[in-house]
Amino acid sequence: MTTHLVLVHGAWAGPWVWDSILDAVRSAGHHPHVVTLPGVGDLSGPVTLDDLADTVVAQIDELGGDVVIAGHSGGGIVATEVGERIPHRVAGIAYVAGMMLPSQLGYVGLCEQMGLTAPPGVGPYLTGIDTRFGPATAVPPEVATAIFFQLAGPDAAITAARRLGVQLESARRIAPVWTAERYGRIPTLYIEATQDRSLPLHIQRRMQALVPPTATVTLDCDHAPQLSAPTELAQTLIAFCETEARGSHIHGVPGGNPSDK
Repeated sequence: MTTHLVLVHGAWAGPWVWDSILDAVRSAGHHPHVVTLPGVGDLSGPVTLDDLADTVVAQIDELGGDVVIAGHSGGGIVATEVGERIPHRVAGIAYVAGMMLPSQLGYVGLCEQMGLTAPPGVGPYLTGIDTRFGPATAVPPEVATAIFFQLAGPDAAITAARRLGVQLESARRIAPVWTAERYGRIPTLYIEATQDRSLPLHIQRRMQALVPPTATVTLDCDHAPQLSAPTELAQTLIAFCETEARGSHIHGVPGGNPSDK
């Protein structure tokens, strides 16, 4: 069965982050659709979580039938919000080293609950930028290569780091709002990144304890498996697309551990 796979990037990134898996998804008979979220690069207006979700929903509205959404990093929050809005259109959500958060809890709040003095990752190294639409940040390339892309090939890591854009903080410091009756009924897959320096494994597993996914797959990769494990990531997403996504269990997801959500 052919599936529409909607790919949502995270903070500072863009649709290009998914380029490495598009051919594999198409070769498997599925249709990948990359989303360009507002609030990154071209800062043409203020951006909130509602605006981010509106962008994804509008793209889904152009497609026929159900979709599977994959959210990378902070794109996971956007995927959750979209699932809450249109659960009847979303057959499944995959979180790729993604933020899979309880309702009304942002990532900073999660870290505070875990007793962390500050979120790990790039935060201390960000370059602050004032814009007419509020504060924004940028990730220095040397920081991105060390924290986001440390397991990618050097050329790929440098290229990706230089493509990261300026990110409005209003589009980054966001928290989903969802209900068990809507988002909570959607099958979910969490794709762990064991060597993630941005969203470390212990935080990934804390999120899974708070919001149990239907299945989990563990990849030996950094925060961007699109670069450090593209074949494994593509295979995992293809398998998820080919499951009975609306069923009570996941078939054919490599390494998956089905559990009641």
